[in-house]
Amino acid sequence: MTGQAPDPIAIDVGEVLQRSVTSLYSSLVTRPTGRAVRMAIETQLQGAGTLSISLIDFSEVGIIDFSCADEVVAKLLQQYLADDVRDAFFVFRGVREPHHPQVEGALQRQELAAVVEVEPERFTLVGSFSEDEQRVWDHLETEGALDAHAIARIESQAQDARALESLLARGLAFRSPQSGRVHALSRLVAHLM
Repeated sequence: MTGQAPDPIAIDVGEVLQRSVTSLYSSLVTRPTGRAVRMAIETQLQGAGTLSISLIDFSEVGIIDFSCADEVVAKLLQQYLADDVRDAFFVFRGVREPHHPQVEGALQRQELAAVVEVEPERFTLVGSFSEDEQRVWDHLETEGALDAHAIARIESQAQDARALESLLARGLAFRSPQSGRVHALSRLVAHLM
């Protein structure tokens, strides 16, 4: 990881959908449509620095089927989690009730998790994660950031230490290379909302 702060990027999936598949509709259905949208998002991300945080906004998308949730959410996360060269973090916005089962199912199937805004300024983990990860993530989300003393308290409990490291490794939290503080992703994208 480089010494810089994450470059914030806001990506409107509805806009990407209309540009990439030249459709007047705001629905993400069929795997080829999802793949085209993911590839368009990846193209936008290539212009970012080596360390970025992206707010992927589904607010203008009417319908998401399972195959599109798999292509746009799960495969996007998989690619960047597997990439040793680039650090990318994602927060998903506008994942409303009709979208939620498809997104959660796609993430669970791949044993992935994501930070999702479920209501304005209210975030949750979606997908596959442990109770320990949920508890530590909830604490981080409440605090916004953890300094060295707060991290030391968490790390004094073995299961919490493992959960924190897992959250960091899975791209569900961000550790500043300069300060060592651990940040909730929701706070890093707050100014993009």
